[in-house]
Amino acid sequence: EQLAATKSGRTQLRSRGSYLVLRELHNWERDPEVLSACLKLIQVLIGDEPEAGMENLLEVAVPEELQRRLRRAEEEEREK
Repeated sequence: EQLAATKSGRTQLRSRGSYLVLRELHNWERDPEVLSACLKLIQVLIGDEPEAGMENLLEVAVPEELQRRLRRAEEEEREK
């Protein structure tokens, strides 16, 4: 996930066919945490690039309320 945080990292992952490998991993993996990480990374790789100034996802300011909702959603996903 760290490599996918920057535009250059996402470009490298895409250019090397990482999406196809992740898709196959997701098809046979049974560990819920690994499946969740695969899905998140796939979403980053197939999604649109962030707007100018937000290319490094590690430096994007996420509002506190959104952080709480994301943590709650992650906890609910883990419970399933």
